[in-house]
Amino acid sequence: MSAHPDEAPADHEIRTTRPGPLAGIVVADLSRVLAGPYATMLLADLGATVIKIESPSGDDTRQWSPPVRGDESTYFLSVNRGKYSIALDFTRPADLEVVRSIVARADVVVENFKAGGLQRFGLDYASLVNGRPDLVYASITGFGPQGSRLAGYDLLAQALSGMMDLTGDVHGEPMRAGVAVIDVVTGLHAAVGILAALHRRRESGRGDLVEVNLMSSALSALVNQSGAFVAGGVTPTRMGNAHPSLAPYEPFPTRDTELVIAVGNDPQFARLCRHLGLERLVQDPRFTTNASRRAHREELRELLAQALAAHGADHWFDVLTGDGVPAAPILDLAEGFAFADRLGLSPVAMTGTGARRIPTVRSPIRLAADEVDYAMAPPELDADHARVLRWLEATAASGPARDPGRDPNEP
Repeated sequence: MSAHPDEAPADHEIRTTRPGPLAGIVVADLSRVLAGPYATMLLADLGATVIKIESPSGDDTRQWSPPVRGDESTYFLSVNRGKYSIALDFTRPADLEVVRSIVARADVVVENFKAGGLQRFGLDYASLVNGRPDLVYASITGFGPQGSRLAGYDLLAQALSGMMDLTGDVHGEPMRAGVAVIDVVTGLHAAVGILAALHRRRESGRGDLVEVNLMSSALSALVNQSGAFVAGGVTPTRMGNAHPSLAPYEPFPTRDTELVIAVGNDPQFARLCRHLGLERLVQDPRFTTNASRRAHREELRELLAQALAAHGADHWFDVLTGDGVPAAPILDLAEGFAFADRLGLSPVAMTGTGARRIPTVRSPIRLAADEVDYAMAPPELDADHARVLRWLEATAASGPARDPGRDPNEP
């Protein structure tokens, strides 16, 4: 069995009664990088007990740096709070037996191995479901079972789905999004599927196989753009920051920096024109409706830019938003956090205790009845090996974890 740290204090045992609506749900997290870990972090935020099973070298993102906090990758820290870590080598029989023991006690298994990659270890859904009909098993792939030759990287999904072709300047090259957004969306889809399966299990006692992939998630995430193709037979083209269906809906220059204006209806356009001293445009046949504004997009842009040059972006932001016209300056990330803080959103949450107290981005999910538990910082590699083994020993006689929503006397 792989090496592990010294025994942890008894008051740091595996907790299966964490605060939150998913308290009592145990998740065996066999995933790595982003989509899977993001999904399991969301479950941990909601109270699930997540045991992250890593290879002896750790999750790939532990090495993805810079940036770092101390000597730890901030990439890894961003999606792994609230979890226990145990490092195991699947090719070693003793370690594989520990993996199987964890899975046997889990309500949920999450994995993002290549399609069929867990079959040789007997850890694929088909191998487990006969003995565990109540198991919820989430499989995350890049491109589905038939796309196993393709590496499951977000950048490939952005390229192959058409997302990159839609992103960037009209006359420039295709661009990827500034974050691995398809991984994040896929993680969200996985979490939703898992929650749906757990909800049905409360009534039926039976689990399910939840399958998501980057490609399908990308096509779904393109929403109105992919809908234009599927329902309208239109292949959208790159438009820079402009919107295919709305105008004005893009950044505009002001006296200092750019201001985003996002007009979604005619009354908003009328209020915008009033504040810019352009009331005449409301009666101009070129701009009276959204359809006409789209048709004369460039002419409208020039007129608005001339009026906006009278003041800076912050002035217009205050004036326009004060009258219900959607507008915003373009902030950098530090300014974005500061703005969220001014709104009272408290975007940073401290996790962990003592020397291992680490700031993370606060969960976007807030429930009136439950607080997200930030007690557990993202784990160091294999930090919980000893306590996971103690938990396995203590629960050996009790069998698989049970859904706390079901009557314990039911079969």
